[in-house]
Amino acid sequence: MATNGTSDLKRKQGIVSSLCKHFSLDPKAFSSQVPGNDIKTLYINILKSSGKESPQNNDEVMKWIAFADSFPSDSKACHGGLNELNTDLAKKSVLLGNGFTPSEADVIVFSVIHSSMIALSTPEKEKLPHVMRWMDYIQNSEDLGALFEKILLEKPVFEPQIAKAAAKPEVTSSAKGTVQNTKIADKPDTEKNAKKSDSADAKKKAKGDKEAVPEKKAPEKEASDKDKELSVSLLNIQVGLIRKAWKHPSADSLLVEEIDVGEAKVRQVVSGLAKYCSPEDLTNRRVVLITNVKPGKLRDVMSEGLVLCASNEDHTKVEPLLPPEGAKPGECISFSG
Repeated sequence: MATNGTSDLKRKQGIVSSLCKHFSLDPKAFSSQVPGNDIKTLYINILKSSGKESPQNNDEVMKWIAFADSFPSDSKACHGGLNELNTDLAKKSVLLGNGFTPSEADVIVFSVIHSSMIALSTPEKEKLPHVMRWMDYIQNSEDLGALFEKILLEKPVFEPQIAKAAAKPEVTSSAKGTVQNTKIADKPDTEKNAKKSDSADAKKKAKGDKEAVPEKKAPEKEASDKDKELSVSLLNIQVGLIRKAWKHPSADSLLVEEIDVGEAKVRQVVSGLAKYCSPEDLTNRRVVLITNVKPGKLRDVMSEGLVLCASNEDHTKVEPLLPPEGAKPGECISFSG
């Protein structure tokens, strides 16, 4: 019982620390509340201190708090709960939230199951692919590395296929004769009649036609040059950190961000993300952006880059891409091949 009590206290301390990081609060202010309160009470107190209202899907939040509260401390008894979670995550990126943005429910459940996931063997983790993908996303988007041991997820390496030049077919002398005969056969009837009356002229003309056929190498070179012009390597794609974000003064659909890309001064970028993300969601978030675009004004506000985003199929949910783990502002994104 003493072991269970210690484990329960440690679990609640982890939840309080991660929730306070999520809401940008000091966890020391709630340390005295941990021993005498359950997870639900701790969450309500932290939410009130954050100054934020209860979420519209509060019933769903409470459902996941109940899941966290009943999750077994014993790692051997947790498989049923982890399988249930894996099924729930099969068709969504996060438990709750605006498409890709983690909610407080995600933070709480992550904190509770973390120790159990760390204890699993590699084969056991492979049976929970959706939980592993979700854990990796939460630990990176919420920056919980200082609170919890990193869960390593092996990700497949993308190796693009490099197109090989097609071998030029060999044409035999008999095939050449067939092609030449076909060309002669396709000519107008008037020309055929002329050949019958004057075979000598026809032979000269056939010879002249053969010599006039050019080798069609120019189109291949032109296509190659075009492919080179459209190469992704022409784009300067860099890692950035959004230091500040605010609403565009004259466009409801636009946000303005100050992004650190490792230069002497931050870049100002205008993005059409106001319908999908709040300025608070973007502040201190790492992003990926194209920086070698010509600066220009969007509704009278200068923009010096393009933030790359991902969306769902019907484009109702949009969120900036996350750069590779450990990447620092200013580093360039490259592609294999």
